[in-house]
Amino acid sequence: MAVDIQKLFNEEVPEKIAKNPAGAKAIGGKYQFIVSGDGGGEWFFDLTAPKAEAGNPGGADVTIKIAAADFPKLMENPQANGMQLYFAGKLKFEGNQMLAMKLNKLFEL
Repeated sequence: MAVDIQKLFNEEVPEKIAKNPAGAKAIGGKYQFIVSGDGGGEWFFDLTAPKAEAGNPGGADVTIKIAAADFPKLMENPQANGMQLYFAGKLKFEGNQMLAMKLNKLFEL
């Protein structure tokens, strides 16, 4: 599955948050995404406000790090492939692990 990471984080997720602020607040927390490699970047989602922005302003409750090459696999099946990528050291979390477990809900808003 081809995933346009830039479009996903710059357009699709912010639109979902704007259309469903109550759903975003229900997830809660502040997420920092760091996607390395071609097509990657850094994005911050404050689901307590809720708002989305590019960059890394600091203050995230959880930081998720993954390579752009591995990101499509994560999106293909977040539960199964997320665990596989995590145990292979290709998906890393810093901070509140419980918020990281809600990650798939963010993309389903």
